[in-house]
Amino acid sequence: MGERVLFHGGQGSRLARVMAAGAELCVTVTLVDGLVLARSAFHHSMNYRSVVLFGQAVEITDPAEKAAAFAALIEKLSPGRYASVRPPTDKELGATKLLALPLAEGGAKMRSGPPVDDEADMSWPVWAGVVPVTMVKGEPVAG
Repeated sequence: MGERVLFHGGQGSRLARVMAAGAELCVTVTLVDGLVLARSAFHHSMNYRSVVLFGQAVEITDPAEKAAAFAALIEKLSPGRYASVRPPTDKELGATKLLALPLAEGGAKMRSGPPVDDEADMSWPVWAGVVPVTMVKGEPVAG
């Protein structure tokens, strides 16, 4: 949300309490875009996008800011939905610990493209290439 990553958990969550107390954090996210299959086992790889963030999270306690953060979360999951659902109650907001990690320090890394085979392996009789990996939403199932 904006220039920060938000985390939420129950007020009793040990991890959320440690984060709120100012622990140094390292957050890593990797998205796999494809399996890179080479002609040799050694050169197999994957295409990916990865980010690592470092810092200290700050607890958000203002009810209006918490409500806005939960609205942003629902909107990210299902655009337009927040206007249709019951908003969180004061009790629900109070039961949830919300923390923000500023996007101040981190790094990103990625790999894309085909396998990089050794010249001597180019005639090896096996398929080589990229098997795309995607993440898609399925059909909704009523609950």
